[in-house]
Amino acid sequence: MPGLSNPRYRGIYPVVPTTFHEDGTLDLVSQKRCVGFMIDSGVDGLCILANYSEQFLLGDEEREILTRTVLEHVAGRVPVIVTTTHTSTASCAARSRRAQDMGAAMVMVMPPYHGATFRFGDPQIQAFFQGVSDAINIPIMIQDAPAAGTPLPPAFLARMAQEIEQVSYFKMETAGAANKLRELIALGGEAIEGPWDGEEGITLLADLEAGATGAMTGGGFADGIRPIIEAHRAGDKDHALAQYQRWLPLINHENRQAGFLAAKALMKAGGVIACDAPRAPWPALHPEVRRQLLDIARRLDPLVLRWAR
Repeated sequence: MPGLSNPRYRGIYPVVPTTFHEDGTLDLVSQKRCVGFMIDSGVDGLCILANYSEQFLLGDEEREILTRTVLEHVAGRVPVIVTTTHTSTASCAARSRRAQDMGAAMVMVMPPYHGATFRFGDPQIQAFFQGVSDAINIPIMIQDAPAAGTPLPPAFLARMAQEIEQVSYFKMETAGAANKLRELIALGGEAIEGPWDGEEGITLLADLEAGATGAMTGGGFADGIRPIIEAHRAGDKDHALAQYQRWLPLINHENRQAGFLAAKALMKAGGVIACDAPRAPWPALHPEVRRQLLDIARRLDPLVLRWAR
């Protein structure tokens, strides 16, 4: 029986960036190369259409194209999580069902919200996730991220895990994530199948100490982050700390400076993808931020800078 002590999915599941041509149209050739590189970097799985995939800049038809393209290209080599967030219960349920039908292993969903002020109470949020759960038979990961502006106390999350069949994974990205994970696990027990770290791994070590069994990071250097997770799982905390200290400057630069453009900048520099531009109106990466990112990365020699050579 899947549960906290026997999770179906664990380890590192980075977010796949969405690749565009210079004119802003989808670049599916680069998209496949991006996915191929990420699998070769040692991921346990992938996540597509997340915020770090610029999902908020994609149309519905493009989402369908990307989901089908990635899942067909992965061809079962690793599990793929598909983000299906939408404010509408019916729309989110339909997105989730289509993702499942195309081969998604899990869906990731933020609580319903819209803009800066439209929020919903606990009863509506629970009914929302119940409606999504009723439409599918794969796990739901609740993404607890500041972007939603929706408080999700550990007790509420634990109750949903215990009462809603498919709600079983949780990606914590709010302040004090480690304490929230610790409390969630204590309250929910085996119903919390996947307590996961997020936010590019900036709080990874603290979250692993709190009981996180998975991490959803940026897509550029899983080969650097995976050894941290594996060392901690093996009980070698000294090695985990040493590796975390080694890679933390790059993790920090992604999290605090470059954001979701870090992975694409690294992939472009390494010849994995053809163009690292975001889609308008998002601004391009500042040249100095890019320079510092690549300077830090070259000192670490990640696979992303060598894979296509």
